[in-house]
Amino acid sequence: MLVLAITALVAVVVDQVVKHLSTNGLTEGEPVRILGGLIYLSLLRNSGAAFSLGSGYTWVFPLVTLVVIGWIGWMTRKLRSVPWAIALGLVLGGALGNLGDRLFRAPGPFQGHVVDMVSLFGPYGEHFAVFNIADSCLSVGVVLAVLLELTGRQRDGSRITKTKAEKTA
Repeated sequence: MLVLAITALVAVVVDQVVKHLSTNGLTEGEPVRILGGLIYLSLLRNSGAAFSLGSGYTWVFPLVTLVVIGWIGWMTRKLRSVPWAIALGLVLGGALGNLGDRLFRAPGPFQGHVVDMVSLFGPYGEHFAVFNIADSCLSVGVVLAVLLELTGRQRDGSRITKTKAEKTA
């Protein structure tokens, strides 16, 4: 539980610090090119989900996030695995980071726009979505969780192994 909490806390703090720096240091419509154009810092306020999907339903995202947070809380009851704690901590931290935007940023509670600022290969997400640290944490956490599932690692620390019959089938 401690690893999960620390992971989530670090994710939320880094996300909020980067969002604060971005909103104070970047100007919408004026991207900053770094690493030879591999990455652009482009301030964007997103009312939707990934790729701006569901922009007209901003109020739904905080509700979905609360369900995810509840699910993670339920999953941690038998959590005894450090890799699973990291995966769930990243998902929780990412969810909380974007939830903070939805609750406290303009235009108002449950309708706030998420601050995005990282764009790969183009200043306005031409080749990939514009995203933030919370989105990155969510993505990495989900990928890690899928890999843990596929390799048979359980949240209680045990590991599912194939029987001899399953290996030859």
